[in-house]
Amino acid sequence: MDIRDETPVEAASDEAELARFGYRQELRRSLGLFSSFAVAFSYISPSTGIFTLFALGLSTVGGLFFWSWPIVAIGQFIIALSFAEVSSHIPVAGSVYQWAKYLSNKTQAWFNGWIYLFAGILTVTAVAVTLPLALIPALNGIGWHMANSLHNQRIMALVAMVVVSLLNIYGVRVVALINNVGVLFEILGMVVFAFVMALFHNHQGVGVVFHSGGTNVTMSTFLVAMFMSLFVIYGFDTASTLAEETRNPRKEAPKAVLYSIAGAFVIGGIFIWATLMAVPNTLASGVKGALGPAQIIDANFSNAFATTYLTVVSIAIFICLLAIQANTMRLCFGMARDEQLPGSMWLRNVSPRLNTPWVACIAVTALAAVPLIQYAGAAYLAIAATGLIYVSYFIVGVAILRARYAGWPRRKAPFKLGVWGIPVSILGLLWGGAMLVNFAWPRFASNPTPDQTGYLNFHWGWLNHRPILWTVFIVIGAVGAAYYALVQRHKPAHIEAPEGEVPSAVTTT
Repeated sequence: MDIRDETPVEAASDEAELARFGYRQELRRSLGLFSSFAVAFSYISPSTGIFTLFALGLSTVGGLFFWSWPIVAIGQFIIALSFAEVSSHIPVAGSVYQWAKYLSNKTQAWFNGWIYLFAGILTVTAVAVTLPLALIPALNGIGWHMANSLHNQRIMALVAMVVVSLLNIYGVRVVALINNVGVLFEILGMVVFAFVMALFHNHQGVGVVFHSGGTNVTMSTFLVAMFMSLFVIYGFDTASTLAEETRNPRKEAPKAVLYSIAGAFVIGGIFIWATLMAVPNTLASGVKGALGPAQIIDANFSNAFATTYLTVVSIAIFICLLAIQANTMRLCFGMARDEQLPGSMWLRNVSPRLNTPWVACIAVTALAAVPLIQYAGAAYLAIAATGLIYVSYFIVGVAILRARYAGWPRRKAPFKLGVWGIPVSILGLLWGGAMLVNFAWPRFASNPTPDQTGYLNFHWGWLNHRPILWTVFIVIGAVGAAYYALVQRHKPAHIEAPEGEVPSAVTTT
């Protein structure tokens, strides 16, 4: 494990670097490369996303949905290349908010942070309600008798949020240790299950990824099938969000950003392919039954083996929740430290003993519990959260591209794209923009109206007939716009950086 403290010389150097951005060292700097990678990998968590939305991809285009995995991984890796370069220049807690602040202007940065904050909060909710989908069947497999009802899912999600909050408040050392062990456990578990399925339960053959299982494959249906991959491969900027708790972050954070995507792509790809090969009976019957990994493993193995799989997934989901909350609470802290949020004077409070932003952690947990009042299932929360993430990534992508045209970066950093910076940024925006259209497209499978879900009811006929994702975007945007216009617009921006880090075209309005 690499969660030891720095030497006095290393600590002084990192603290001096942070001071050049106008901040003093309040958080405990104890993460190394593997811990930074582990937190980012845990946020991505292939086990969590595959468990949640595998059935959607399979039922939509059969085995062909496998190809959405490399497509999304390549698209996200292009975005991650820009993020890696920026994190090498701006190693400050808050990732996309901080990057937009230093590379664009006050207004764009604030909205970028506001949207990303609520994207993180919704992601906390989405992952918390995914946990009981695996944990309740696992507990029942060892003799418990608990109904997998929406009520029980809601209660278990709330308990998980509270436990994760306590761990995150206790300190980054504990979080890093749990993440390191959890990531190794998740990787080993996914690889072992994949090889056992591929070698001993191969019902469909290696070529299953070229068969549709009788589905009608069109561009539209394939875009729907992509949602599993889209829900998995994001959050890689977590390694940058924890920059103030990482040793030598200019060098280590970019590596962790890129390694997390590469690792998730390889491990997840192996598991998806093997699971498709293990679909029982015919592929068409698996498509018709909308089978997920749990059902496929249960059909091939004994109850003990299936329960073991569900236990591995439950651990991975819990670790994922831990990482997502760690990311979101530090974004909240980073914005509050700049007086950018309501109640900033409390949200920026750091425990002098634990060195964690404990008030921000409690606030994130409380807000993440609100959507449970209208809980209609994990899939809808997952899609809404992912859509908001892509919006915030797109906004900061625009800021990065504009900064590049303004001559940024002028200062050397350990990770650099050089002449490839502008092409990479343009490709990232084209990819992100296309996926935003995919998210926003009104359709039952990915962006239904509340009436279509059968569970949601906003008690307003007009709103119940509007696509859910549109409502989420508009409400968060409208509330943010009102608060910014009335309060935040009149406050000065905190922009202090080493010479050469901020492009000359940056403004504070």
